[in-house]
Amino acid sequence: MAHSFTQDYLQIPVVTRAYTTACVLTTAAVQLQVITPFQLNFNPDLIIRRCQIWRLITSFLFFGSLGFSFVFNIVFLYRYCRMLEEDCFRGRTADFVFMFLFGGIVITLFGVFANVVFLGQAFIVMLVYVWSRRHPLTRTNFFGLLNFRASFLPWVLVGFSLLLGNSVVVDLLGISVGHMYYFLEDVFPNQPGGRKLLRTPELLRAIFDRPRDSNYRALQDEHQDQEPHS
Repeated sequence: MAHSFTQDYLQIPVVTRAYTTACVLTTAAVQLQVITPFQLNFNPDLIIRRCQIWRLITSFLFFGSLGFSFVFNIVFLYRYCRMLEEDCFRGRTADFVFMFLFGGIVITLFGVFANVVFLGQAFIVMLVYVWSRRHPLTRTNFFGLLNFRASFLPWVLVGFSLLLGNSVVVDLLGISVGHMYYFLEDVFPNQPGGRKLLRTPELLRAIFDRPRDSNYRALQDEHQDQEPHS
């Protein structure tokens, strides 16, 4: 049984596996009182004045103590992160990591003004938004209660937050950053006079992509640049 679990675990795509595992271990550490949420949250003052740089990462890893909110976020994270990595970013791990970096940096910058202390939920909504825009007609359901097109999913999450009495600022932050990525990656390059502004650094390709994948992706980007814009 343990062997089967290990096999299933190792079959999870690498980025999804790493991020989900980090979130679970962080929550476990808080539950075991090894660390406290106050050591993890996003605090620009402590990051700048006391050089607590780790908060730039840990603020994306904690979704609250074990309970409904944690399970809800982990399920959505695992599901939509894995679907993106196995579908839209298949064979393009470096591009997926670059999307993570883009989303994380922009969410962090917005988080300074939005006064959000944990940024992981906004990041999950960003992933959901990008997936929903790339699969707008796919039928999906929300806990088996609602059935709708994927394009509505981010807004269903906003409605769910309202229903629970939570602030929708985090959801709207994730939607905004997700739309920025989608527009820069999928929309603007195909507009008249548009071009690809988001380019994955070669260092990430060298680390995460096999040479064959990198060469294929480079040829694909070159072909896209040479295509006449309608």
